[in-house]
Amino acid sequence: MPPPPVAWSADADDARAAARGDRQAFQRLYRQHVDRIYGAVYRLAGYDHARAEDLTQDAFVRAWQKLADFRHESAFGTWLYRLAVNVALMDIRSRGAQPVGFVGEDDLPDPGEVPFCAAEREELERSIAKLPPRARAVLVLHDVEGWRHEEIASELDMAVGTSKAQLHRARALLRRMLEPGERS
Repeated sequence: MPPPPVAWSADADDARAAARGDRQAFQRLYRQHVDRIYGAVYRLAGYDHARAEDLTQDAFVRAWQKLADFRHESAFGTWLYRLAVNVALMDIRSRGAQPVGFVGEDDLPDPGEVPFCAAEREELERSIAKLPPRARAVLVLHDVEGWRHEEIASELDMAVGTSKAQLHRARALLRRMLEPGERS
């Protein structure tokens, strides 16, 4: 069997050291993973910067508190990502799936590299942010993060069929919002 990738090995060593109270090891883990974690919760939070920052911070605080429970059966990054997504999903649940505020154009993420123009990406992100929270969560987890409906159903405490229906609903709402003449 080949040796584990360097990042996996370094993360595992840092996770063990952090579990023993080594704050510098935890800072290395934080720097290694903060961008991915922020990106995931940012999309789930409807592109709300402040909320995503709070959720990212909450995820890392919980990771620090739960490091002793990390069994090293998967990569630390995988464990942390799952914990962060759970933090974001709990936030959605705690809000009772109430609509979140709309995102102003100045608060949209930087376009980055996309296979379509930046204006289209911004319009798509604005539209995703306007989706009802549970539909947005299913859409982001399935279409962006690559989760299977079984995983989504388990995490969101819903039937697989409900996950599929929410995805269908989210896509239909997006299509309607993005149709010419419907754009604001």
